[in-house]
Amino acid sequence: MSEEELAAWLVGVLTVEPVERDFFQGPATPQGKGRSFGGQVIGQALMSAIKTVPDDRPVHSLHGYFIRPGDATAPVLYRVERDRDGGSFTTRRVVAIQNGAVILNLAASFQTREPGLSHQDQMPDVPGPDEIETEEAIADRMADQLPEAYLKWLRTPRPVDFRPCEPRPPLNRSPRAPEQRVWMRASGPLPDDPQIHRTALAYISDYGLLGTSTVAHGKAFGDPDMQYASLDHAVWFHDDFRVDDWLLYVMDSPWAGGARGFNRGRIFTRDGRLVASVAQEGLIRNVQPKAK
Repeated sequence: MSEEELAAWLVGVLTVEPVERDFFQGPATPQGKGRSFGGQVIGQALMSAIKTVPDDRPVHSLHGYFIRPGDATAPVLYRVERDRDGGSFTTRRVVAIQNGAVILNLAASFQTREPGLSHQDQMPDVPGPDEIETEEAIADRMADQLPEAYLKWLRTPRPVDFRPCEPRPPLNRSPRAPEQRVWMRASGPLPDDPQIHRTALAYISDYGLLGTSTVAHGKAFGDPDMQYASLDHAVWFHDDFRVDDWLLYVMDSPWAGGARGFNRGRIFTRDGRLVASVAQEGLIRNVQPKAK
C-alpha cells in the first residue's frame, strides 16, 4: 500500500456514521480478524463524542474501560450521552456495543480554549527518528531467531511508522528498566482537521504501551506463555499537534503485580512540546502454552 492509501486506511477506521441522534456506527477493521484493536474502539468512541460537541471545544481528556473483547470483523454501535454542556466544559459518555453487549465505556471532556499558567516536563535526549534502525531491518538480520507471527506482523503494511530508540522484545529479551522511547508518526499525510489528529493519537497511544510492563522481564506480545489485554486507557491532550509529524512516545511502568501491569506515557513533538499524557493498566498473565 502507498503512503496515501495507508493514511486513508487510518482515517477510514476512525470514521463513524450517524444512524440516529447520538447513535453512531464505526466500521469493522478492513481485512480484520479475531479481536478488535483496543485503540480503534477508543478512537471510534472518541470520534462519536466529538460529533456531538462544537468544534471550538477540543477534547482535553478521555477515560475508557474495556469491558469485553471486540470482534474485528463486525461494526460497532456507539451510544453517546450528553452529560453536560457548561460555560467552559462539555462532558460526554459513550457506550460501545457489539452483538447486543457492551465492549467499552468511555468518558470524554472538552474545553473551550483559554490562557493560563504553563509548565511542562522536558523531552529526553534521544537520537532522532532518522538516526534509528527500523525494527524491520533488525528483524531481517535475526529472522531465524524470531517467531513467524512476529515477522509477519512486522512485514504487513501499517498505518503508523514506529521507530523504537532501543530494541524491544522479542528483538532484545535482556531484562532492563521497564521503559520505552519510541518515535511514531502516521505512514502518510492526514487531513488538516485537528479532531482527526487527536482521534488518531488516541488510536496510536494503545500501541505497545502495555508491553512496557513486561520489558523488564524480557516478554513480548505473542509469547505463548503470556496473555495480554488492555483493561483501561486514559489520555490527556495538552496542546495541538500533527500525527503525521514525528512524535516521541516516552513510556514507563512503575508497577506490575497480580497479573496486571500499570503503564504511563508522555508524548512530545519533535521540537520538545509535551502534547499528551497517557496511562493504562492491563492484564499480563502467565499461562500454560497451548499444545500444538
